[in-house]
Amino acid sequence: MRVLITGITGMAGSHLAEYCLARGDVEVVGTVRWRSPRENIAGIADKVRLVDADLRDQAGVRRLLEQVEPDAIFHLAAQSFVPASWSGPADTMMTNVLGQVHLLEAMRDLRMTDVPMQIAGSSEEYGLVHPEETPITEENPLRPLSPYAVSKVTQDMLGWQYHQSFGLRTVRTRAFNHEGPRRGEVFVTSNFAKQIALIEAGKQAPVLEVGNLEARRDWHDVRDTVVAYWKAAFEGEPGEVYNIGRGEALSIQGMLDILLSMAKVDVKVRPVPERMRPSDVELLLCDPTKFRDRTGWTPTIPLDQTLRDTLEYWRERVS
Repeated sequence: MRVLITGITGMAGSHLAEYCLARGDVEVVGTVRWRSPRENIAGIADKVRLVDADLRDQAGVRRLLEQVEPDAIFHLAAQSFVPASWSGPADTMMTNVLGQVHLLEAMRDLRMTDVPMQIAGSSEEYGLVHPEETPITEENPLRPLSPYAVSKVTQDMLGWQYHQSFGLRTVRTRAFNHEGPRRGEVFVTSNFAKQIALIEAGKQAPVLEVGNLEARRDWHDVRDTVVAYWKAAFEGEPGEVYNIGRGEALSIQGMLDILLSMAKVDVKVRPVPERMRPSDVELLLCDPTKFRDRTGWTPTIPLDQTLRDTLEYWRERVS
């Protein structure tokens, strides 16, 4: 079996590639851009095939699918940092929406109606969620609160529309906060872990800068997420959408407290205005029942281990 992973150099993409290779019966092809950092896939670079591709290039995307002839597609490539979507909304929409349109159009044109395609959405699509609307099911209204979230809603709906209109085997996933080693340093858990590692190494004053700590999130490990992506592609119902999460909410403060308990030095916490968003999603609590009932998937890695592994990841890099 040959699978195509767009965004293979990202956190989720690299872990998904490792999971596929560990199965022993999967050939992995991944898309990269000239500026894509390769550190995340350094350990498997000789085991995967990398293809330079800009998903915003329609002709190039068609050539990509013609050359690779994938048996399954995992579409993970995206501009995924919410704050960056506030400063560059047009670029976020261009990258996330246009790139997927080109993939879907190429699949339609090449008659790839038997190729499962998992589309990585986000819990950010739900946006403004009222307390009485939790835990969040797939039937919850979509009220996105950032340009990034709007782009993911658009990707989500495009996946549904191309299934309905052209019979493509798209399966959409809305993953809640997935964390772990290789998480970009701009994301909250990874950023806190890096700051702690820098403080421990004497490279930062013993003050950890934070934004809104009151928001509550449904956290799980990226190494569990990629198993869910695989199951969604091959066991999910084409055209359907599935929440991926633990079903438990913890505040950012609670997550930070766990990390601070692992620190080797005393650390003070200081809120800074520039880390606050223009609007923030206060609560994202997943109801994973639909996906669990369909595939049997459930997270297996405790949050403490996820955070410990993330902190160790940064300790190795800042030492």
